Amino acid sequence: MAKKLVIKVTAGADAPERCSQAFTVAAVAVASGVDVSLWLTGESAWFALPGRAAEFELPHAAPLPDLLDSLLAGGRVTLCTQCAARRDITEQDVIKGVRIAGAQVFVQEATADETQALVY
Repeated sequence: MAKKLVIKVTAGADAPERCSQAFTVAAVAVASGVDVSLWLTGESAWFALPGRAAEFELPHAAPLPDLLDSLLAGGRVTLCTQCAARRDITEQDVIKGVRIAGAQVFVQEATADETQALVY
């Protein structure tokens, strides 16, 4: 089993089931003791902003704010640099604990030893 898990979520409110699956898998992995790095890209970039996760709704799914809180507490959450720039999101705008980083950092994390990468 991989000791590290890197998850890139590309979906947001535009594909709620895929988005929820990514956050759920990441949160379950954190709860299981796995070192998790969740990357917010594409439409999921909006969830780096305060209050945006609370606007997300999907019946029979765990509340996105709860999943995000568990990831911030026990893992790492990164907002894609280009995705942030395209949405005029800056480091001053994001939730405390969310970092902004680019493809080079993603590749380093995803290709590290004993790491599994998933994309949703």
